[in-house]
Amino acid sequence: MSNKEVKAALKSARDAIRNKEYKEALKHCKAVLKQEKNNYNAWVFIGLAAAELEQPDQAKGAYKKAIELEPNLLLAWQGLANLYEKPNQTDVKEDLADVYQKLLELYKSGDKQKWCDVCNKLVELYHQEKKYLEVAETWQKLIQMKQEEGAEKAELHQLWKKMIQLLKDSTRNQDNKTEQLLLTAFQHALNSADTVPGEDHQNLYKDFIHYLSKFPHEAARLEKACNDMMALYPTTSYPLEVLCLHFVHSGALSEEALHCCSRLLEMDASSGPGIIGFGVKCLQEKKYKEAIKSLTEGLQKTNQCPVAWHYLAEAQVKIHKHRNAVLSCNKALEALGILEGCNLWWKNLALQLKAETLVRIGGADAAEEAIKALEQIVNASSGPVVSAIRGQAYLNKGLMDQASKISQELLLSHPDLAESHALEGYIHYSLKNYKQAERSFLNAVERKPKTAEYHQYLGLTYWFMSDETKKNKGKALTHFLKAAKLDSYLGSAFFYLGNYYRDIAGDKSRARGCYRKAFELDEMDEESGTAAVDLSVELGDMDTALSILNDVTEKASPGTAKWAWLHRGLYYLSNGQPSQAVADLQAALRADPKDSNCWETLGEAYLNRGSYSTALKSFRRASELNPGLMYSIYRAAALEQILGKYENAIATYQQILKTTENYLPALKG
Repeated sequence: MSNKEVKAALKSARDAIRNKEYKEALKHCKAVLKQEKNNYNAWVFIGLAAAELEQPDQAKGAYKKAIELEPNLLLAWQGLANLYEKPNQTDVKEDLADVYQKLLELYKSGDKQKWCDVCNKLVELYHQEKKYLEVAETWQKLIQMKQEEGAEKAELHQLWKKMIQLLKDSTRNQDNKTEQLLLTAFQHALNSADTVPGEDHQNLYKDFIHYLSKFPHEAARLEKACNDMMALYPTTSYPLEVLCLHFVHSGALSEEALHCCSRLLEMDASSGPGIIGFGVKCLQEKKYKEAIKSLTEGLQKTNQCPVAWHYLAEAQVKIHKHRNAVLSCNKALEALGILEGCNLWWKNLALQLKAETLVRIGGADAAEEAIKALEQIVNASSGPVVSAIRGQAYLNKGLMDQASKISQELLLSHPDLAESHALEGYIHYSLKNYKQAERSFLNAVERKPKTAEYHQYLGLTYWFMSDETKKNKGKALTHFLKAAKLDSYLGSAFFYLGNYYRDIAGDKSRARGCYRKAFELDEMDEESGTAAVDLSVELGDMDTALSILNDVTEKASPGTAKWAWLHRGLYYLSNGQPSQAVADLQAALRADPKDSNCWETLGEAYLNRGSYSTALKSFRRASELNPGLMYSIYRAAALEQILGKYENAIATYQQILKTTENYLPALKG
């Protein structure tokens, strides 16, 4: 076949393809290849015809042969791109990306429009594969090409905005280079905006700040962007809100941070971030109740600040609301768990605080939960304070060997750590080894003299060690006073001060004040409440006694606060108010239906009211619960006599006399 015949065959092949006669085209091409096996056009036409005949492997082979022959000619690359773009082609995306890259190289010096079209296709392909760095770098080349061609500012602005849109999900990948390209796109988009200030520009600024806030290492850039936006849009609260949350997340609030929170609250008094910032400020100033109020309110208004839950838990721990603090720690962990790029440091802090708080609650179940929390802390084994908490949890769970092992290891590895000596003290105290406990707590106090808990335990050690140390003002009393001074919310310190003033010093008035303070701090502390009421009665101050009882009973839910209902019922009974006594004693029995003494007192109240039948039932119930209550049995017999049930009355009197022969009331009856 001569050159002329080859050209004619190729023309016939081209015409056959144009007429969709693909098999015919293949015949002409094969004829050419018999003569010229390296004919570029013949291989390209075979690729095209085979692709149309649904023979992709043959088509790919033909195109690759053509490319091998002439790697810098367009036709084969274009054909291969068309083949890979077909919907039935799978697992070829990487190959297609390589083809697009080559086409960009070939188009660069020629057809700029086709270069842009291929560039768009390549970016779309990378975006589908979530290859955000490649998306950013390729799109930046497109923008550079447009800049070189002298594109208008408005067109470039749209291209930068498109780049932002393409990269908006890339922050999940935590790739620093992609992140920097995204932030660069934002800055170019902001600088190329037509109307400044304007609504689009303002929204773009908000998005820029939003993305900056996701990157902890961009703190300086975030602060600058927020300040720049405030200068342009002084009535917009958004940059101030982001700044507030940024400062809260970074830890202690500086003067600048406090000023930012104040400005935000002046602009919008109901702003969640502003209220949270104020709450953190209160926490720093040790205004714990105000901190709890503000942090709770702020968290109801925004879910953008998981660390605020940690601050709330801290404040709750400070006032010994331990169960509430555990719930807040759980909220913090829940929020940090779903936060993108969450700060591991905060998560570890929340787990540690949760474990510490559970240890303070006490009991085996809380200890088990504390151990589980500690196991979730990353690198927990290397922290001596965490080890000390674990030791306390083992102690609370009754695992003395494990607790002692941790204690010994800590004393060897960290002899200067207060927590090492405190753990040893807790172990000795639980074993009633008070001399050894004294030495351990003195060592802990020496290293951390401002820890109320250590002084409290030292006071308790002296209280139970001996009568001498209990009565010695320089021992138990001194440390209880120190504990109360260091932590004015430590109810147990005030309770033992009450015990000291009542039992040792004989100062009922001061003791009553301490018990009352202890009870105000913890309304679940029945012992303190009862002591405060009893001392008020002894001091002839019934108004104070009733005031305490009224406060408790007003807040009490059904089936609770038995002690308060019982005390007030007894007061009403002794003061000739049997109807009120009946109501209160019934409430006391709802809390403890098996209290025989309470049933007996209720019978007395009914009797005083003249309700004989009900009184009889109450006395009978009391004697059923406690057959040794002779007074209840006698009262039941007397009431049966009053009600004319003489045979029953005689039988009951005889029953009493069998047990107690000379029981005068029964003989008389």
